Order: sequence, then structure tokens, then C-alpha cells
Amino acid sequence: MLKEVQEAPVPKHVAIIMDGNRRFAREFGLRPEEGHAKGKDKLEEVMEWCLELGIRILTVYAFSTENLNREREEVDYLMHMFEENFYKLGDDERIHKHGIRLTVLGQRELLPERVQKAIEYAEARSAGYSSYYYNIAIAYGSRQEIIKAIKGIALEVKEGRLSLEDIDEDTVSKYLYTADFPDPDLMLRTSGEERISNFLLWQMAYSELYFTDVYWPGFRHVDFLRAIRSYQLRQRRFGK
Repeated sequence: MLKEVQEAPVPKHVAIIMDGNRRFAREFGLRPEEGHAKGKDKLEEVMEWCLELGIRILTVYAFSTENLNREREEVDYLMHMFEENFYKLGDDERIHKHGIRLTVLGQRELLPERVQKAIEYAEARSAGYSSYYYNIAIAYGSRQEIIKAIKGIALEVKEGRLSLEDIDEDTVSKYLYTADFPDPDLMLRTSGEERISNFLLWQMAYSELYFTDVYWPGFRHVDFLRAIRSYQLRQRRFGK
């Protein structure tokens, strides 16, 4: 299957809703924290798979604004994991070897200061790269992102820097967290759930959607290739 996928055009931008860490843990008698740890390891694998295929932009949904309402013990564990792994990412030789720019999307002001500092470290270490882009959505909610964009545009209009007649789709896109990136070509979600869950609502207007029953930590290379192959076999019309 790898050979088949490599012989056809691959998506430039893949977005992933990484779902099922806790259910995976329950199924195998593990603690939720162990499920999250295995999910983190899986994300590193997927980054390698994207490099293998030449997929230049990967955007993953790691932690939503709603996730902040989970049990304190679980949230504290995730914050510790984020802090630790952003420092590791900043020093990861693969980031520097392949020229991968790291960007965090979301309301980072909602995160502990120590996590914000780790994010700043990883972003600063990779700021000069442009071969690949690795976006991690943390404390992210798409409706909140759109509201923030609306407020930014409204302020521009109020202060006379923008007229109502000039507001179009491109204007809105420029005020989103993803302003520097094209919209996702493919969005895939693991765990069997078939919903978007407040992720990239504006950006996924014409994305191809792919859902798989596999829990995120159990997501295999062949599952990833099947998702890409499914994308390649579709005819994208963009509403035409």
C-alpha cells in the first residue's frame, strides 16, 4: 500500500483529531495517564509517517478548551506532559534535520505559565524553518477562534482601517490562528466518533473527512495509509 500511496499526489495539509486515549487505556486495563502517554508516542510516529510521504503540514487536536474541565489529576498530568514534551520537541534532532516549524494554536493564556514557556521555547527553536509545519492545537476551540477573529475585524472597522465592503473570506482567514497555512485537505478522526468537535470549523469547509474505529494509541501505519489512499481516490469538487 505504501508504494500505491507514494505513486499518487498526497494531501499538503492533514488535520487529525486524536481521539480515544482514555478508552484505549480502559480496554487494556491501564490508567488514563498511560493512555495519554501512549497517545503522545503515537503522535511522534505519525510525524514520521508524514515526513515519509512528504506531507508538509500536520495539524493535530491535542487539548480542547472543554478538556480543561476534566478531573484535576488528569489535567495536571497532561500539563506536565505538555511542558516536558515541548522542551523535548525544541531540541529534537528531527525538527532541525527536516526543517520543521512548530506552532501552537489556541488560547495559550489559559495554560499554566510553565507550559507557556515550554511552548515559547519550542516555537523559538524552530521559528526559522519552512520545509514542514507541525501545528498543535492546545486549549483550542474553533468557535472561540472565530469569535476572536470577529472581534479583531470589528476593531479594524471601528478604527477605520477596514471597511465593511472589504470583508470577505480571505479577510476572516487572516484573523484565524491558521492564517499562515492553507486549509486542511484531509481531516481524519480516530476512535469511531464521527463529529468535528469544535475543531477548525471554518478551515474544514471543503476538507475531505475520514473516520476510523481505531483508538488513537492503536492507530497503525496501515491505518494512516488507508486514510491517505481514501483521500487519493476521491474527486474534490470544492462545491462546483
